[in-house]
Amino acid sequence: MSQVLDALNSVDWDFGDAASSQNIHSIHPYPAKFIAQIPRGLIDLFHPGASTVVLDPFCGSGTTLVEAIDAGLDAIGIDLNPIACLISSVKTDPLAFDLGPLISDVVANAQRLFQAGPLTVPEIPRLDHWFKPDVQRALTAISGIIDKGADSAAKNALRLALSNIVVGVSNQESDTRYAAIEKNQLTELVFHRFERAARAINSAVWNFRTSLLRQVGKATVIRADVLKLKPADLPRKIGLVITSPPYPNAYEYWLYHKYRMYWLGFDPIPVRESEIGARPHYFKTNHQDETDFERQMSSCFNLLSHVMLPKAKACFLVGRSIIHGRMIDNVALLQRAAAPHGFAFEGSILRQIQLTRKAFNPKHSKINQEHIVVFSLIK
Repeated sequence: MSQVLDALNSVDWDFGDAASSQNIHSIHPYPAKFIAQIPRGLIDLFHPGASTVVLDPFCGSGTTLVEAIDAGLDAIGIDLNPIACLISSVKTDPLAFDLGPLISDVVANAQRLFQAGPLTVPEIPRLDHWFKPDVQRALTAISGIIDKGADSAAKNALRLALSNIVVGVSNQESDTRYAAIEKNQLTELVFHRFERAARAINSAVWNFRTSLLRQVGKATVIRADVLKLKPADLPRKIGLVITSPPYPNAYEYWLYHKYRMYWLGFDPIPVRESEIGARPHYFKTNHQDETDFERQMSSCFNLLSHVMLPKAKACFLVGRSIIHGRMIDNVALLQRAAAPHGFAFEGSILRQIQLTRKAFNPKHSKINQEHIVVFSLIK
């Protein structure tokens, strides 16, 4: 344990106000995401070797995947949330061509479609409450043109740009304030915001791939419930795990992305029902508690024990949880979940969180510390 602790203590994990040099990490809003320096620091400390894969079983917006492929390693990311998977895929899937001309064509064609007459707006719950009629039609027009595209990487990038603007052009006050307000949204701003978001994504993805002089790794993104995956679903051996699980009663990822999912044709309700840690699970009749999270993490460690190489490290970033006024020690919980599956607790270190992010759960937006916890597979 001392060697791992010595390694962890050799890094200043607070990172102060340091920001990633890669603007690829900022192409789409995402709550409570890794700062890039954490997975990069863990890769540097516990490099798995060029022939193995870095796994993030709760990959979120793909920060671990980006840092892994930037370091020349292949990576696999798993997430239940389709918006998370879309963000991760766009960040790590190289574009075959500069999207600039295509973006101009999509905007022009969408504007013509909008002006041409009636459009069949998708059926979305409470649509009129959250979106003005002309905004609905503009989003429908943009979506319709995007769906006609052929290149999958280009289509995903454009779909992500559409997802990027959904909250901003809606009546929702902000990403973390779920209240309808009057915004006096001009329809032309919908097209302008989409074009601006698409060009920013194009620039970030293009620059990330073309600016690297060395060979980069390849990322695979799997949209699935990690608790239902089988070892055969991950055929390559894992040399390093870096992840931050959605711990109990913290962030509501499904709610953050609810209308983004609807506009991209996904159903957020199954995501809500299966999302680990989602707040509704802890405030319903026969609600969940920390034992449910321990059971879920035990299932995750069981999967990891079958796909990781011997002595490989599994690194978890966790904060505290508050469930009905009780403070939950998630580090101890992870230790209990890991031990039956052949994992040794190697140590943990506390880092300070820069309080710049907001959440739907205000109590958790005040959490200012989290632990980096390291396990080794000794089975």
